[in-house]
Amino acid sequence: MRLVVYALVAAAFAAPAAATTHGTSRPLLIAAATDAMAEGEVRKVDTSAKKITIKHGELRNLDMPAMTMVFQVADPAMLAKVKVGDRVRFRPDKVNGAFTVMEIEAVK
Repeated sequence: MRLVVYALVAAAFAAPAAATTHGTSRPLLIAAATDAMAEGEVRKVDTSAKKITIKHGELRNLDMPAMTMVFQVADPAMLAKVKVGDRVRFRPDKVNGAFTVMEIEAVK
């Protein structure tokens, strides 16, 4: 019985090590972070409310279709990095029930 338990524990620890790539040499964590990035266009920046409106494509990590929506921002300083009309790449997430931009960068 102990041998079976040890084998199962060893297999559990070996599986994540074996699954560290995503069809490439990139670790899964990097692939997951890249997959969570979305693209869009800034429609409104509301610094007083600490919110940003983005017309975006599909948000795969949130299972949402393309639309225009208002997001909170994790850090209000991010709002100074973008302006209305900017094409952006951003990482959305749901934090305490609110759709939130965790990071954002203007696309040149």
